[in-house]
Amino acid sequence: MTSTINKTLIRISTILLLLLLIMACSTKEQSKMSDKEVALEWANMTLFITRYTPSNSPTFASRAFGYTGLTMYEAIVPGFSDYNSMNGQLKDLDKLPIADDSKEYNWVLALNAGQSEILKNIYVQTSEENIQKIDSLEQVIFTQFQNGLDKETVSRSVAFGKSVAQTIFEWSKTDGGHRGYLKNFDKTMVHPERPGSWKPPLFAQSFSHHPLHPHWGENRTFASTNKELEDPKMIPYDTTVGSPYYKQFENVYLKDLELTQLEKEAAIWWGDDPDVSFTPPGHSYYFATLAIDGHDISLIESAKIYAQVGMAVSDAFVNCWKWKYQFFTERPNTFVPKYIDEEWESFWPDPPFPSFPSGHAIQAAAAATVLEHNFGKEFTFTDKAHEGRERDELKETDFVIRSFDTFWDAALETADSRFYGGIHTQLDNEVGLEKGVEIAKNVYALEWKNNDKK
Repeated sequence: MTSTINKTLIRISTILLLLLLIMACSTKEQSKMSDKEVALEWANMTLFITRYTPSNSPTFASRAFGYTGLTMYEAIVPGFSDYNSMNGQLKDLDKLPIADDSKEYNWVLALNAGQSEILKNIYVQTSEENIQKIDSLEQVIFTQFQNGLDKETVSRSVAFGKSVAQTIFEWSKTDGGHRGYLKNFDKTMVHPERPGSWKPPLFAQSFSHHPLHPHWGENRTFASTNKELEDPKMIPYDTTVGSPYYKQFENVYLKDLELTQLEKEAAIWWGDDPDVSFTPPGHSYYFATLAIDGHDISLIESAKIYAQVGMAVSDAFVNCWKWKYQFFTERPNTFVPKYIDEEWESFWPDPPFPSFPSGHAIQAAAAATVLEHNFGKEFTFTDKAHEGRERDELKETDFVIRSFDTFWDAALETADSRFYGGIHTQLDNEVGLEKGVEIAKNVYALEWKNNDKK
């Protein structure tokens, strides 16, 4: 009985959502939403599904943004002769559908169908209600953009977009991360036992004593060159007072003793816990939306940027997780109580995986580098990702919106926030930022446009 009632309520809420979307669109003085607005609507839907799908993680979410962004681009790139498909440029991706040059397509309809298809496949574990939200958005956009077109063009465009999404999804199954939420923690993993190795903390975000996605670093990257990066350098273990290794943790401890309110605000703003937010890579995808929305750029440029940001943050997580489990380093919450202050506890709880390098830093740097490449270094924007969230009473800190003059400033604060939180050393952040830049450059070095060819 309860199940039947719930399903009825879902249907009613979905119908109401569809009506509201149609009414909102009809207020545009009988004109369609712009092509770019369609891309923005789907990016916002992607963020929503990421936020409200259970069992998500930053690792899995980063991968989802990579495939969703790439699908947006590939669903429309045949319609823009100055731009190149990634078909044949990405490892094992060489069988994407080919558009018929002799026939007409509506590329907005292709994008619309492709985004719906890839989201429902990548996030197959999401709720029925969320699936219906995706379907409702697809229907609203379809209703607007099919007007005035012959049925063959409409059908051909929709079929092409869905075919691209299905092909990319099938390709995604071979990358090592398919349905990764089913295997977040490997209970058979033998933890390396060496000086300075990671230990499950008492003050943690997760109850698991096993680290998150220990095999994620084995996944395929989007850019093949990102699988060949040189390993970073880690400071040798040394508990001697004054040694470089000791100083890294001492700096975390000393910063915690003098945290300002502004630094506490940064620490909680960038937490992006997957249980209550759209995750750290979602924050980067959100920044792409802010930039695109604030510029008069084309649909294909918008799709290219979403693809580049998504692929860059995904590759950043693959490499970061490779190094996290290669070095398997401890966090301040194990070193500081043992060697500096036994009663110390970090401002922010530890995430359930090794420390070096910082995942926040590497993905934020990757996204910022892509966005700088597309929009330039100077870009003033306001981050309202957590606007309206209730004050964190335990930490006596509010969620305060952030403003920046460059994307890199946002990446730096993202990295610093983990140092303020007491869960990363400065070395973790410095290496993360450095490697994130390398990863992003390898993504935008692909031949996206004809004039990119060497």
